[in-house]
Amino acid sequence: MTCAACVAHVEKAVRGVEGVTGVSVNLLTNSMNVEGDARAEKIIEAVRGAGYGASVQGLQNKSDSPGGILEDRETPELIKRLVSSAVFLLILMYISMGHGMWGFPLPHAIDNPLSSGLCQLILSSIVIAINNRFFVSGFRSLLKGAPNMDTLVALGSSAAFLFSLWSLFSVSSAYVRGDAVAAAEHAENFWFESSAMILTLITVGKTLEAYSKGKTTNAIKSLMQLAPKTANIEKDGVETTVPAADVKPGDIFVVRPGESIPVDGTVIEGQSSVDESALSGESIPVDKEAGSEVCAATVNRSGFLRCRASKVGDDTLLAEIIRMVSDAAATKAPIARTADRVAGVFVPFVMAVALITAAVWLILGRGTAFSLARAISVLVISCPCALGLATPVAIMVGSGVGAKNGILFKSAQALEQAGRAQCVVLDKTGTVTTGHPVVTDVFTVPGVDENDFLANAYSLEKLSEHPLAKAVCEYCEGKAITPLDVSGFASETGSGVSAFVNGKKITAGSGRYIRTLSDVPDTLAAKEAEYSENGKTPIFFADENGVTGMICVSDSIKPDSRQAVDELKNMGLKVIMLTGDNEHTANAVGKAAGVDSVTAGVLPGGKENVVRSLKEQGSVIMVGDGINDAPALTRADTGMAIGAGTDIAIDAADVVLMKSTLLSVPQAVRLSRKTLKNIHENLFWAFFYNLLCIPLAAGVFTPVTGWTLNPMLGAAAMSLSSFCVVTNALRLNLFKINDPRKDKKIKQKNKPEINNGEKEMSEITIKIDGMMCAHCEAHMKQALEALDFVSQAVTDHEANTGVITLNGAFDEEAVKKAVSEAGYTYGGVA
Repeated sequence: MTCAACVAHVEKAVRGVEGVTGVSVNLLTNSMNVEGDARAEKIIEAVRGAGYGASVQGLQNKSDSPGGILEDRETPELIKRLVSSAVFLLILMYISMGHGMWGFPLPHAIDNPLSSGLCQLILSSIVIAINNRFFVSGFRSLLKGAPNMDTLVALGSSAAFLFSLWSLFSVSSAYVRGDAVAAAEHAENFWFESSAMILTLITVGKTLEAYSKGKTTNAIKSLMQLAPKTANIEKDGVETTVPAADVKPGDIFVVRPGESIPVDGTVIEGQSSVDESALSGESIPVDKEAGSEVCAATVNRSGFLRCRASKVGDDTLLAEIIRMVSDAAATKAPIARTADRVAGVFVPFVMAVALITAAVWLILGRGTAFSLARAISVLVISCPCALGLATPVAIMVGSGVGAKNGILFKSAQALEQAGRAQCVVLDKTGTVTTGHPVVTDVFTVPGVDENDFLANAYSLEKLSEHPLAKAVCEYCEGKAITPLDVSGFASETGSGVSAFVNGKKITAGSGRYIRTLSDVPDTLAAKEAEYSENGKTPIFFADENGVTGMICVSDSIKPDSRQAVDELKNMGLKVIMLTGDNEHTANAVGKAAGVDSVTAGVLPGGKENVVRSLKEQGSVIMVGDGINDAPALTRADTGMAIGAGTDIAIDAADVVLMKSTLLSVPQAVRLSRKTLKNIHENLFWAFFYNLLCIPLAAGVFTPVTGWTLNPMLGAAAMSLSSFCVVTNALRLNLFKINDPRKDKKIKQKNKPEINNGEKEMSEITIKIDGMMCAHCEAHMKQALEALDFVSQAVTDHEANTGVITLNGAFDEEAVKKAVSEAGYTYGGVA
């Protein structure tokens, strides 16, 4: 394929195959994605019937892999053609123009019109033979009824050559008659150099275009080059160096400081920091220890690692990234459809304009030579190539820039759609917050040493399985607190725990539970109210003498979440946070993050309904990381999955954010907007160029200005037009994706608002005793929502209630059983 007209013709041919439901052809990668149940043989037959070649990707040779598709095999071939053409063209130009216009000396044997014409005929024929591809492709597609860019070049060059050949016959005839004057006049109509120059200049343009197109995939190529070629395999205590491609799942491999990790695997021995910037764009090395996952193409910076291979070859994360970006480049952005529609009729239109141009000038009496020159100029200056490349080159460069920064767009549509968003919906846990409870505050009553307090708390909570207990343990371990002897550990499910620490009874639990055992000092009660208001969970500790202190635990927001939300709002986007947590906690997190609005107590299906409602008002981005986010990610115009999230969320998303930072969201939007702008610039140039140059070549301005366009200048202009489009797309490589200073706020007449609609299902509030934190709420919520007649449950440990939304008959016995089995006490209907 050589231009957008080829793309349109191939797509038209394949769409006609029975069983094909969708087809997308990419000019940049010379690839095609076909949807449907049609047989591959039928599709290939249709492509060949249209005049092109095809094979099933991956079945022919290794060059069909994502890396092979990105390999630039076109530029070296074009350089050979260009150099060969230029050598013979220079000799031809010396004879035709150097001697004729500037009086350069020639051997006496060819110093006459007939001999000179014969030499020019031979030289131009050689250049035509070197560039025969234009003629083979051009005339074959013309005979198939689907002319392309090569057809225009072939017609223009052939017209100049045939007219020159006719003039050479006329010179020969004049010599036979002995009319030297007539021979000289006919020799002035030799256009052999124009015929050869057109082909050479178009080849120059094609070479520049191919070289620039090769540059558009540099980001992906650099990733591919990072993959090490060898691996150090350990078997029976013996270390052997083998090709990385020979590593099998389960093999043990070792990586020393400074070496690249050959395949994905799990660390089984050793500690080190690993530079993962090649994959995630994150410059800070990540600490690895036994049990940590490592990925191919990352670099071991410090310690020695012994790992077990888990994913090799095309299954590694690196291969998946390359495949994802390649697939994105092979898809078609919606914005490209306009250019495709124009390209489908462009070449026949240009051929018709060329014929009309020649006819009009002949009718006006300007002579055959002048009229033919105008027609040839129209043919060779028109450029459907720029139309075909305007979108795919920008998509390829944009996808590559995203990949370098840890943002993977799965399709061209995702890259385009992200920049059109009006609203961003964020999941809370794991997206806005860390998803990992941590200790935020420690308070002790007067007279209690904090280290002694933490030692008692650590010793007690070390035996508990509760998530909040684990947070306390991690905090104490970070403080290097030493645990004490513990005996008589007992757990009151949903209330608290107790044990004898160094012979003294220590109890931990919620404020409500501790108040049943001892009075809580006013200072701690005030702090409890303050931190509960901020979405934190206080844990009280008491000994035999009374309350000793309080530790606050919270699923804190990520350090950069507030900055990310501010950047999104600065772009004019409405930011909404959805969560299944209670409203109290959700509002505290939403306030800290700075979002526009918060919707709490939402089921996975409820998240999808909210996104569906917002989509009716504008384009929506959904950002999540868990299995429960998958329906909403699929429903959104653009679903973004945090890379540290579940495989299901990543599969459901349109964009994968390799970093676990929310800042990747505004970066993705920023890159999408810049890519869209670049595509608009390319399309404007492609359309503007043709709208201006075709009338100029046809001589529309000649009666007014006297301007005429030499066919050779027309060919030069055409050769540079595609180069300009590709070069403009390459500017995206200079774009600073993390710089918010040039962000522009989009204007929205009405920002999307959540429309919950009328509640058709009844709600019942029940009393539940024993819940003491957000994790208890989540556990109870899950148990209630497992009941067939419950569509949604919102639990609140502070109010000791659960609000159940029914989709069937209420069964109180079933509810009571569910609450009891979850470890809490059912208190009846409120």
